[in-house]
Amino acid sequence: MKKILLTGALGQIGSELTAALQQKYGTDNVVATDIRYSEGAFGEGAVFETLDIMDGQKLLDIVKKHKIDTIIHLAAMLSANAEKHPQRAWDINMNGLMNSLEVAREENCKFFTPSSIGAFGPSTIKNNTPQVTVQRPTSIYGVSKVASELLCDYYFTKFGVDTRGLRFPGLISYLTPPGGGTTDYAVDIYYQAVKKKSYTSFLDRGTYLDMMYMPDAIGATMRLLEAESGDLIHRNAYNVTAMSVDPESVASSIRKHIPEFELSYDVDPIRQAIAESWPDHIDPTAAKEEFGFNPQYDLDRMTADMLKQVKPN
Repeated sequence: MKKILLTGALGQIGSELTAALQQKYGTDNVVATDIRYSEGAFGEGAVFETLDIMDGQKLLDIVKKHKIDTIIHLAAMLSANAEKHPQRAWDINMNGLMNSLEVAREENCKFFTPSSIGAFGPSTIKNNTPQVTVQRPTSIYGVSKVASELLCDYYFTKFGVDTRGLRFPGLISYLTPPGGGTTDYAVDIYYQAVKKKSYTSFLDRGTYLDMMYMPDAIGATMRLLEAESGDLIHRNAYNVTAMSVDPESVASSIRKHIPEFELSYDVDPIRQAIAESWPDHIDPTAAKEEFGFNPQYDLDRMTADMLKQVKPN
C-alpha cells in the first residue's frame, strides 16, 4: 500500500483507522473522505476530500487525482438506524459499495470493507459460531452485509479485485460517540459511568454479544490489509472478536473501578430483537490462522483503559 483512500472516514472506525494509517504510511499518503467536512479532524497537513459515496464519478476522480492504490470503504448506515430507514439503508450500503468496487476494478486498487456479526441471523449457531455457517439475517443491515460479502467475493473471482473484509463485532471506542448501532450501549455505558455513576441499558440483561476494543479492530484491519493475498482463503468475511459480554458483565467490570455504579434497563424492542438474532460468541480461528489475528484486550483491560481515557473528556 502506497496511497490509501478511506470513505466514511469521520465515522467510528474511520476516525481512528485514518490516524493509524497516517502514522504508519505518512499523512500525505492517506486521503480521508466523508460526506461532510470537519476541520482539523485528522491533524495538520491531512488530506481530505468531501465525498458523497453515492457519487461514483467523484470517487473515481478523487482516486485518479491522488493516484490511490488501496480503497478502504467504511461509509454505511448502521443497524438500528437502518431498521428505521430500510430503503435508504439499502441504497447507501449496497450502491455505495458497488460504486467503490467499480472504482477499485477500474483503477486496480486493493479493497477493504467491513462486514459484521449482523450478517448472521436467528438460525445461525449461537455459540462458537463457525466461519462458514448459515447466514439468514432478519434486519436490513444484516441482509446488506451478507450481500456485501457475496458482492466482494464476486468482484474477486470475476474481476480479480483484491477484496478483503472482517466481520466486526461491537466496537468500543472513547474517541467517537455512538452512531446508531445495536452494540452502542457498550460505548455509552463508560461515558455515563464517569458522568453519572449510572446507566440505563437499551439491551436486556443476559443479552450476550461479541465485542472488541478499537485498538484491536484497527490492528486486525491493518494486519489483514498487509497480508499476502495468497494466504487468504476467507478473504471477505473473517470472524473476529475479543470477548463476549452482556450489560451486567460490563457493569461488573466497571464496578471494579467505580463501586457505586448502578445499571438499570429500559429495553428498546428494535435493538433487542436485532441483538437476539445475532450470535453470542463467534469463532475467530480462521482469522488467527490466515493472517495472525491476535486481540490484546479482554474486558477488564479494556474497561481500565476506557475509564482512564473517558475521564479527561
